[in-house]
Amino acid sequence: MNSKLLRRVRAARVYVLATAMLGFLAAGATVVQMILLARIVDRVFLKGADLASVRNLLLFLLAAVILRAVLLWVREVVAQRGAVRVRSELRERLFAHVLRLGPSYTSGERTGELTTTATEGIEKLEPYFARYLPQMVLSASVPLLVAVYVFPRDWTSAVLLLITAPVIPIMMILVGSYAEEHMQRQWTALSRMGAHFLDAVQGLPTLKMFNRGATERERVAATSEEFRVRTMKVLKFAFLSGLVLEFMTAVSIALIAVTLGVRLVSGNIPFEEAFVVLLLAPEFYRPLRELGVHRHAGMEGKAAAERIEEILSTPAPVNAGSLSPANLSGGLTIELSGVGYTYPGNELSALSDLSLTLPAGTRTAVVGRSGAGKSTLVNLLMRFVDPAEGGISANGVEIQALPVEEWRAFVALVPQRPHLFHGSVLENIRLARPEASRADVEWAAELAGAAEFIRRLPSGYDTRIGERGARLSGGEAQRVAIARAFLKDAPVLILDEPTSSLDPESERLVRLALERLSEGRTTLIVAHRLNTVYNADRIVVLQDGRLAEAGTHTALAGGGGPYSRLVGVYGDAPA
Repeated sequence: MNSKLLRRVRAARVYVLATAMLGFLAAGATVVQMILLARIVDRVFLKGADLASVRNLLLFLLAAVILRAVLLWVREVVAQRGAVRVRSELRERLFAHVLRLGPSYTSGERTGELTTTATEGIEKLEPYFARYLPQMVLSASVPLLVAVYVFPRDWTSAVLLLITAPVIPIMMILVGSYAEEHMQRQWTALSRMGAHFLDAVQGLPTLKMFNRGATERERVAATSEEFRVRTMKVLKFAFLSGLVLEFMTAVSIALIAVTLGVRLVSGNIPFEEAFVVLLLAPEFYRPLRELGVHRHAGMEGKAAAERIEEILSTPAPVNAGSLSPANLSGGLTIELSGVGYTYPGNELSALSDLSLTLPAGTRTAVVGRSGAGKSTLVNLLMRFVDPAEGGISANGVEIQALPVEEWRAFVALVPQRPHLFHGSVLENIRLARPEASRADVEWAAELAGAAEFIRRLPSGYDTRIGERGARLSGGEAQRVAIARAFLKDAPVLILDEPTSSLDPESERLVRLALERLSEGRTTLIVAHRLNTVYNADRIVVLQDGRLAEAGTHTALAGGGGPYSRLVGVYGDAPA
């Protein structure tokens, strides 16, 4: 049992205990049913009782049968509803936690594997919570109930039951340990297959372009074959485990039956008591047998639960502040004071002792070679991570003390490669402000220079653009991202080289839209090309995670410092 995961979902504990309690009551009704049946048989066949004398017993037997059926039906309903609720709550919690972990976590994980965990992994928890966990409780409580009833009436049979009972779980553990090991490998193979298949689907255009389709098809087939082989091994051990459990149960019941028969013939036990014990013997072993049946599903759920718990246990890289952002109004001046950050597992600092001011309403460009710390600076300002040293403030308020989502409401990001989802253009722009009206979305698209090409689409704003904007060009996708920023209307704007990899006409349109967007906003431009930065109010040069120099393009270009040496990398300065 994954107790950590069980503690995370309060509804799971309630439904598991409720299902187990209903199963226990149904077992109690079964015991009553067997007692009444033995008493009726003893009176009718051995003592010659007529129908009138056993009428009340028959009515009680009918009531016990109906009560047991009702309890089993209610148990099934509670188990299924509980499993659905647990799946829904756990999937929402998992998705929300992955969002809190942010790009700093997901960049080191494979999207396909995370998707498999959030979909197939959560689905495997349904039989785990609805069947396996309640059955674990019943496998301990129901045999004890039967033994407590049998012991004062026939202690010999009770001792035999208690001696043979541990054989079944012991054999289950011995045989199941091999199955559990292969189940873990099967889950790993499934996660690997999901990740590989998603990579292959997303890379289809590239594979087709370089004529690598046949090679990739062979790799997908090999991954699928690995999963098939591991699945068949798991099923083999599961069937073997079931065979062993059924055999041991049959031997145990046979031992009880033979012992009772010998004692009955010799006159050492009355028929009614012997018959009750014989009827209750299968019920004594039934919970253990059903636990063996559900063990396969339990092992699948346990393997998925371990991965889910691993993700949920990963600490978020940012603190959940509680300070109200009441003082953040109007233009925002952002100050970085001695900021330092080192990525987990790295020895070198991505940023070290960085002090920088972004005045309200100005445009600041950040340049530097690859690895200088530009992306880390963006991650810090977006609060994907928090600084390990120093602090960042906005109008004198430490942003680490603010709730993450409330701070991000003040920041708009236009990345180098915007992510567009498989939805309509309207839905993709409205991501910035879900409550925005259609008129607001169209207004943002006009300002971003996107309205013209959107109107040319087959269904206009309702056109579905495909995963990652498959039916849009790079410039069109970038203008949709700019429309998002216009719609959000945040006082802080971060531009991560949004004009790279565009044709000249698209670049011109995007640049005009960005000039409109940055007016009156505190803008940080992460630059990879010189023509992006020379109009900035201030240029900041990062080198090995430190501030190397700062100033205007004119002052820095001829100074002989790091910026002037970057001119050859970024391109020629404008005339």
